[in-house]
Amino acid sequence: MLNQISDVLAANPEALALFDGLADWPPSRRNTARYTFLHPAARHVLADWPHSAASTAANLRAVGTANPDTPGLAALIDELTTQSPDFARLWERYDVRRRRGEPKTFQHPRVGTITLSYEVLHLSDDGQRISVYQAAPGSTDEDALSLLALLTAEAVAEH
Repeated sequence: MLNQISDVLAANPEALALFDGLADWPPSRRNTARYTFLHPAARHVLADWPHSAASTAANLRAVGTANPDTPGLAALIDELTTQSPDFARLWERYDVRRRRGEPKTFQHPRVGTITLSYEVLHLSDDGQRISVYQAAPGSTDEDALSLLALLTAEAVAEH
């Protein structure tokens, strides 16, 4: 579950594992926009990083257009603009586009390439949403996702 500015409000262990390294950050820093632009693993994990980055910036621009007073938005934009030249360049394009479902490919360091479809389900007027990632039944992507779930469960059991 995410809020308007993509703070991770809740996630199952598999979702955190899919975005390799996101769980290493304290919960208060877990934000998928921050991950996309500032986490060193993101450029590898997000197989089409340029598309993910452009979509992320355009979604934040859409949030700001609809409600410029969204809590945390200004601080996040300031952080990303000062720490990521790529974000600053994309932000200046003024692309406005809400997140929609589409295929997304991950290059996961433990299970390899996984292409998942995702849908964004908007839960409330305050912008909370759930992103649901799914693999095609019977595909190698489903096998990779199952392996990731198994490895994640083992890691959780060890701790």
